[in-house]
Amino acid sequence: MKNPPQKRADILQDRFGLKTASYLSAGTTELPHDISERLRAARAQAVARRKIAKTQTAGSVVNTGSSAALNWGSDEGLSWWGWIGSVLPLIALVVGLLAINSFQNDNRMQELAEVDSALLTDELPPAAFADPGFVQFLKTTRQTATVQ
Repeated sequence: MKNPPQKRADILQDRFGLKTASYLSAGTTELPHDISERLRAARAQAVARRKIAKTQTAGSVVNTGSSAALNWGSDEGLSWWGWIGSVLPLIALVVGLLAINSFQNDNRMQELAEVDSALLTDELPPAAFADPGFVQFLKTTRQTATVQ
């Protein structure tokens, strides 16, 4: 069974740490109580720092991917391709929104032009459409037309 080089190095570091800890622990029986307590506190600090270092190593492994999203927080910065890959979707979004806005404005203008041309070519004057009695007349004629 083959281990990758990084995993092998981690295993060797852990073995070295265990051997060193066992040698140091063997000699602590003859030490005075205050020195052994200071050593215990130093070991606790070393273990706490070792856990933080492991967490940072795991974060750096994630940043080795080739995606621009994964490299965003890395120390190296983005390459030109990564930068283009990050900015290109934003540009496409803005262009798409502008195209939709233009299309909606054209449709709105066309609808208004149709309404204006219908009002101007109709036999009734435009003031008749604003009259409340005329609106009531249209409602009653539609109801009678649907009944018949």
